[in-house]
Amino acid sequence: MKKIFFILLLLLGFSGSQAQVLSLQEAVNIALKNSLDIQIAKNNEEASKINNAGGVALALPQVTASLSDNQSLTNLSQKLNNGTNINRPNNANNVVNAGLAANMLVFNGFRIQATRSRLLAIERQNSDVVKAQIQNIVANVVIKYYDIVRQQGYIKTIEQSISVTQKQKEIIEVRKSVGLANNADVYQAQLDLNASLQEMESQALTLMQAKTDLMYLLTQKPDSTFDIQDTIVVDASLSLDSVKAAIKRNPEVQSAEEQIRINTLIVQEVGAQRYPSVSVTGGYNYARSQSSAGNFLLNQNFGPFIGFNVAVPIFNGGMLKRQQQVANIDIKNAEFSRTILMNTLLTNAIKAWQAYQNNLQRIKKEQENNKIADSLLQLTLIRYQYNMATIVEVKEAQRSFVEAGYRLVNLTYAAKVAEVELKRMAGIFPL
Repeated sequence: MKKIFFILLLLLGFSGSQAQVLSLQEAVNIALKNSLDIQIAKNNEEASKINNAGGVALALPQVTASLSDNQSLTNLSQKLNNGTNINRPNNANNVVNAGLAANMLVFNGFRIQATRSRLLAIERQNSDVVKAQIQNIVANVVIKYYDIVRQQGYIKTIEQSISVTQKQKEIIEVRKSVGLANNADVYQAQLDLNASLQEMESQALTLMQAKTDLMYLLTQKPDSTFDIQDTIVVDASLSLDSVKAAIKRNPEVQSAEEQIRINTLIVQEVGAQRYPSVSVTGGYNYARSQSSAGNFLLNQNFGPFIGFNVAVPIFNGGMLKRQQQVANIDIKNAEFSRTILMNTLLTNAIKAWQAYQNNLQRIKKEQENNKIADSLLQLTLIRYQYNMATIVEVKEAQRSFVEAGYRLVNLTYAAKVAEVELKRMAGIFPL
């Protein structure tokens, strides 16, 4: 008996000195800290904040400075109107130009305002993407965490079944010692025990792989050793109406709404190009030209300047019209995508709610069945001990007990998954 439980402990790795206990909150915190998907979403959000600047939308002045210095060597040949001829080879010339200019766009059909609004909408959209990614990561961690609890529930049921099989084997060995059983009965009992141990080993493998999956979600070493000491508790307080109302605030829905706004602003940006564009320029220029021969040996001028430019679009082959038509189509597509997303979320919410309600109702009945199956197994084992029940009856009671235990664990886990999914779609942290 001690050997069997030593094997079970070795298989499951439940050594308190080696395995650290991991709580659900700790698992969620680790996932949020280490998730690369969240980091990517946050980087995109940061990039949109950087792009949301006046300079990107051309709302700030454009200032440039220039400097050029050209040295040349030329052969000069001039004939003046007074009959004088000038011929001078290897004439050195130097031309220097420098300037500082600023250009400020004053009006371009309100395109600047539309661009600034679009950049702000993109920033909000990326923020919604981060929120959605966080909720998805948390939901996945919660589901995988409770899957491990479910696998441990299976193991507890198998352990109880093994205990009964071991007890049954001990009874047969006692009977054999007094001549009431033969070797065939002992061999069969040992085969039943070995089969149960094999089932335990298989379930231990499933549990270890579930833990590996959780470590992947937490971005930890896949072979990290940890233990989970928890039970599945289902929140039975959810209502379908509250979930439906909250879906409108779901980050994915908010992101789809922002996409409609972004496409609408793109239409405004394209339409603004039909209007005249007015800009003001100003600056300071310096020019100096020096020559070793010719009529002008030195020519120099400098000073400030100011002016304005007006550009009126007249015809560009209908390009703006086509761009605006395409942008309007993008708005419709964004609206369709938002509608599809809402329909999908509502459909999934109703299906999750149906599973949630159904499983909650069945859990109560299955808890009763589990108690009955346990009582039946214990009673049948006592009757078998006093030779009032057959080995077939014991096996049937064992089978009923194991099936009832599996059903109870599965129903509780399924109800928890439905609860988490409802909270995720409603934009509620699924904890």
